[in-house]
Amino acid sequence: MTHLITGGSRSGKSRYAEQLAMQHDGPVHYVATAEVRDAEFAERVRLHRLQRPPHWQVLEAERGLAELILGQDQEDGLLLVDCLGMWLMRFFRSDDQFDEMDFVQERQWLLEAIDAIQGRLLLVSNEIGWGVMPMSRVARQYGDLLGRLNQDVAARCQRVTLVACGLPLVLKGG
Repeated sequence: MTHLITGGSRSGKSRYAEQLAMQHDGPVHYVATAEVRDAEFAERVRLHRLQRPPHWQVLEAERGLAELILGQDQEDGLLLVDCLGMWLMRFFRSDDQFDEMDFVQERQWLLEAIDAIQGRLLLVSNEIGWGVMPMSRVARQYGDLLGRLNQDVAARCQRVTLVACGLPLVLKGG
């Protein structure tokens, strides 16, 4: 089963996904997508690690998320990918340039991997389009890309849940 879990910043989406993963009887692979770029974010990552059971295998995803997912897929396994928004950030370079060609290909491979998965797949993503329109070109581009990615992933997933205030609201596959 494939399941997209989305929500705003600090909505409880990661905690909800981790609770679902803790209920799984088979092997769990936690796929971390974030690139640590500063000390504050490193502390966030450290706190997230403390919340996870020690028997989960943690994998670091870079741009090749689809390849990693398919390489770890098992019929009795569960993959928890946290999160698609951080994965998208890997295609933005430090000079605010976007590697469009790489992203288009990797995005297509990710969508195909979602269709091909044998085990359970939980994908966490950010819902960022509910606020003020960002002033910078790069922030608008990021929001547009993530919004479209979320729509395409949701269309392929069997279940979609929005988490707000720590409460899950099933949007699809209830």
